[in-house]
Amino acid sequence: MIVADSESCDPAGVEGYLPCEGCQTLRHKKDRGIKIPQQLGRGPSSFIPVEEILQEGVESAQRRLFIEAFVSTGRVDNITMVMGLHPEYLTSFWKTQYLLLRMDGPLPYHKRHYIAIMAAARHHCSYLVGFHMGEFLQVGGDPAWLRGLQYAPQKLRNLNEINKILAHRPWLITKEHIEALLKTGENSWSLAELIQALVLLTHYHSLASFVFGCGINLELDQEAGHIFRPPSPRSCDSSPSSEDGTNSSSSNDAMEDVEILMERMKLLQECQLEEEGVTQEEMETRFEMEKRESLLVTPSADIAEHSLPPNVLCFVEDPEFGYKDFTRRGEQTPPTFRAQDYTWEDHGYSLINRLYPDVGQLLDEKFQVVYNLTYNTIAMHSGVDTSMLRRAIWNYVHCVFGIRYDDYDYREVNQLLERSLKIYIKTVACYPEKTTKRMYTHFWRHFKHSEKVHVNLLLLEARMQAALLYALRAITRYMT
Repeated sequence: MIVADSESCDPAGVEGYLPCEGCQTLRHKKDRGIKIPQQLGRGPSSFIPVEEILQEGVESAQRRLFIEAFVSTGRVDNITMVMGLHPEYLTSFWKTQYLLLRMDGPLPYHKRHYIAIMAAARHHCSYLVGFHMGEFLQVGGDPAWLRGLQYAPQKLRNLNEINKILAHRPWLITKEHIEALLKTGENSWSLAELIQALVLLTHYHSLASFVFGCGINLELDQEAGHIFRPPSPRSCDSSPSSEDGTNSSSSNDAMEDVEILMERMKLLQECQLEEEGVTQEEMETRFEMEKRESLLVTPSADIAEHSLPPNVLCFVEDPEFGYKDFTRRGEQTPPTFRAQDYTWEDHGYSLINRLYPDVGQLLDEKFQVVYNLTYNTIAMHSGVDTSMLRRAIWNYVHCVFGIRYDDYDYREVNQLLERSLKIYIKTVACYPEKTTKRMYTHFWRHFKHSEKVHVNLLLLEARMQAALLYALRAITRYMT
């Protein structure tokens, strides 16, 4: 049995879970006619049926991780519940985040949480902002800082420029940005402090992508995570079927899409064996074609813009600054980042490990785990080599951030990633606050939710690595 916390327990008849003491108290109050708040979203995610996350007979590895999370933080939050669909990844993620926030490092604990707030606010992520405001106070942070960025010390405010660039257009980072932070007199950063800050910023920009990409619900104890009346049909879209549009016709189409994908993977594998002697010029042309095509991959224009809540807006300066396509017609194109010139394996990893011991190793492990994670399944098929599909997703994320792999054939991206999936990937990676449930339900319609969560884990890590590569390259240029 697993005892859930008060935000996610009693999941509508799912066996193997016991309501916590807090929920039992709430039930007593309800029985006595006392008005109690209700959670806006049912379960950890508004995209994924709660029964698929809180399944009967939770695997032992997943159960152990939930217990560890509860012992460490006093709760099992909704992000952990959804990531728990992939226990091997969750283990790696948890170790990395624990080191960043709770173990010895150059930055004091309260500043780490404040940097997390600054990063999450760039993507309007109320979930992460609210969570880390609470953590900030718990570790002794000054409540006055939470009134807004202008009330924080100048040293933290100096991070604002690099925060917004890393969040939206990391290719603009230069060694001058690094120099400005390291040489600002009494408010200067040490190189070790800056490395930890950059890892925290990229970690929380990417985690915001996961929150929006998986439709993570606010917990009951978070501001705006509860109400005292039932939500109106317009204000809460928690029904898994409300946008699915599932019927026999669409189900048949979805099954056909799976078979088409399987056939394309088979053909591409055969072509790899047959095609030899492709020139670097041809490979570069294929990348440029994919990069230009990505300009046309945008979310629907009718997506409503949501006003930022005050508790998020106060941490954002220059809110109009957002993602802008790496390549735009009529504008000077920034030089493409050739992955072979500055690799994570040969350059980024060693630089981080030298300046912030252990975190480089944990980040490397996390990247490797998610990139190689496979159950050899695709929808209803088993015994499938999914490496080609995982590589296409990873490289497409890097493509929209201007990173090119000389040895990768970008035709695979167009063959394997349907348009609805491309729209979802680019939205979640570049402007996650625009993600909708419709986008989530309309790609890979016959795939399991756990497979869609796997896509989100790939997006999280590919995005984080891309931003880190740009930041670390700028630091290397500054140091040399």
